[in-house]
Amino acid sequence: MANWNDPRQSQTGFGSVPRAGGDVASRTTFDAGLRKHMLSIYNYMASGILLTGVVAMLTAQSGLALTFASGPMMWLVALSPLAVVFAMSFGRNKFSTATLQMMFWGFAILMGLSLSTIFLVYTGGSIAATFFATAGAFAGLSLFGYTTKKDLSGMGSFLIMGVIGLIIASVINFWLQSSALELAVSFLGVLIFAGLTAYDTQRLKTEYLQIQQLAVSNPGVAAQYPVGKMVILGALSLYLDFINMFLFLLRFMGAARE
Repeated sequence: MANWNDPRQSQTGFGSVPRAGGDVASRTTFDAGLRKHMLSIYNYMASGILLTGVVAMLTAQSGLALTFASGPMMWLVALSPLAVVFAMSFGRNKFSTATLQMMFWGFAILMGLSLSTIFLVYTGGSIAATFFATAGAFAGLSLFGYTTKKDLSGMGSFLIMGVIGLIIASVINFWLQSSALELAVSFLGVLIFAGLTAYDTQRLKTEYLQIQQLAVSNPGVAAQYPVGKMVILGALSLYLDFINMFLFLLRFMGAARE
């Protein structure tokens, strides 16, 4: 599940920050404000993933994961996180920072309930190994997106189209149950969300720098794009990139329970 992504497609709000002069994506000097901003995003994202993992393990150990593996509850726990993502994405300008924070933590809990079912399919050791492999890959890709002087903005539309294609292919394969198609989807999924990790990191960095630059001449810009909201929505984007890359890698690295 969870092949969706993310607040970036809204045509208003943080996804449509007006561009200031100069190629801020290629800046080599990172001020303290940017480092603090990105660290806040990573902290929120890591805390969300930790909360999801704890909820998933506790749910699996309690036996509730069996309830979520089939029937109406399966669809409820699968679709509820998606509903929260859409609500946060389209309501970013309407909701307060505190509301978005609560929604983010609620989303992380719902994802934990949903992902608890992977413990019914894969061994704990293979899940842990895949998690650490994903963490290492994510760290490297995000560092690349943060430090590269290459403008990655052109990848955005291509990657989003790829996500849409993954969703369509996954729905089709839900009925076909083709192992070959599943393998292809998993391989492409890893590549697409690897690309999104680098792309989103640079996007979040660029948005922050653009807003700070514009705020110098127009103080109202800072009020229009509150940093607190940017942190939460940025954490949501990177969380989704991480979780989806983890789930696709798990199809390759996961050892099935006997």
